[in-house]
Amino acid sequence: MKAIRLGELPLERNTHPQPARVDKNIERLGWLMDDLFRVPVLGWRFGLDALIGLVPGLGDTATSLASFYILAAAVRYGVPKITLLRMGLNIGLDYAVGSLPVVGDFADAWFKSNRKNVELLQKRATVSADEARAGKASDWLFVGGIIVALTALAVASAFVSFYLLYRLFELLGGT
Repeated sequence: MKAIRLGELPLERNTHPQPARVDKNIERLGWLMDDLFRVPVLGWRFGLDALIGLVPGLGDTATSLASFYILAAAVRYGVPKITLLRMGLNIGLDYAVGSLPVVGDFADAWFKSNRKNVELLQKRATVSADEARAGKASDWLFVGGIIVALTALAVASAFVSFYLLYRLFELLGGT
């Protein structure tokens, strides 16, 4: 058996670099939106997303704005576009399912899109919190496109809701 001297040790490459540290305020926002309250005995957690989502129409729209903040922060941290898209899909799914009466409110408490997005941000951030000042223009345009698509989803959802209400009143009124 050949003896290895200290200077001859092969150095391993770090193929899994440590993720960059994300600003505590972003982590706190994810916690507030998805894990603020704990159900005693059961230990289930839910946040402001589920509570504010109880307000028909406006609740899910308001909580999506907080989700957009996390998405915009991901651009500043240099998160890859594919991860930005996944984060946008999490927001869209949360909004679409959360808009459903009753079922959506339970889904908001279960799905926790903000926590998922903060975890994605933590795993895929390429710069530290000190370096996170501005993103590339192409990333901002990409996220802008995601936000426009999600806003179109919200507007389409509102139109469908108003149409269904109109039809319901029409059926109940007999006109």
